[in-house]
Amino acid sequence: MVGVAGVPAVIQFCIMLCLPESPRWLFMKDDKAKAIAILSKIYDVARLQDEIDHLSITEEEECQKRNNVKISDVFKSKEIRLAFLVGAGLQAFQQFTGINTVMYYSPTIVQMAGFSSNQLALLLSLVIAAMNAAGTVLGIYLIDHFGRKKLAISSLAGVIASLFILAGAFFGKSSGSSNELYGWIAVLGLALYIACFSPGMGPVPWTVNSEIYPEQYRGICGGMSATVNWISNLIVAQTFLSIAEAVGTGSTFLMLAGIAVLAVVFVIMYVPETMGLAFVEVEQIWKERAWGSSSNTESLLEQGDDK
Repeated sequence: MVGVAGVPAVIQFCIMLCLPESPRWLFMKDDKAKAIAILSKIYDVARLQDEIDHLSITEEEECQKRNNVKISDVFKSKEIRLAFLVGAGLQAFQQFTGINTVMYYSPTIVQMAGFSSNQLALLLSLVIAAMNAAGTVLGIYLIDHFGRKKLAISSLAGVIASLFILAGAFFGKSSGSSNELYGWIAVLGLALYIACFSPGMGPVPWTVNSEIYPEQYRGICGGMSATVNWISNLIVAQTFLSIAEAVGTGSTFLMLAGIAVLAVVFVIMYVPETMGLAFVEVEQIWKERAWGSSSNTESLLEQGDDK
């Protein structure tokens, strides 16, 4: 059973062998012929030269500004520090609102709700997983039509409502009632949670993290944010059952709802809308937040080693 999980990994590995290198990266490594060959497969002849010229200009600028970025450099610049805190915060809230609690423990949660059949619990958890996949595909469409910020807020609003439904169902179940209605309400809450989470807070943190950092910081900040995501995932996965046993499943879902409320406040106050913005425009947002809109301070990309 465990070995079945290796099949998608093998398929992904085989597909990635055919994945071309980034043309921008190839230009940085002075392998322009290969970069142009890849671009020619993406763009028609009319646009190809424009893309080559753009990459050439960008590569020359980056060569002048490039430096060896270290982890400590992320926290030395106010602009990059603000960007990283937003990116890492989104990744942390993605996990602490309980998504992998639902994905990892959905059969257990279903059984906690009163469905003693292992087969039924597994079937319901598979339905929830299928909803997660479908919602993620829907998110691909929504994220470029509604915007990252609006999508995250609306997603979290649905998550909060579903967590309150789950909490209510488990409080009703713990009161000693034998009514099967509470079990089905819990399943409804799980389904609603996935339906709201997967199109919004599923893809939004990853999308925003790919858009908010300057070129030379994108790799290291993206990696650090992903690390925050997985550490948060580990904390939630390792503590959920213990907390549920200590304070009750209903109270645990209320705690997750409280965290989701904090996530809404965080998104409203700190996350910029990046839909349709160029990297230089996003960089300008961080510069204005760090130094004020009337500041003449140059951006980090222009200051280089002076930071």
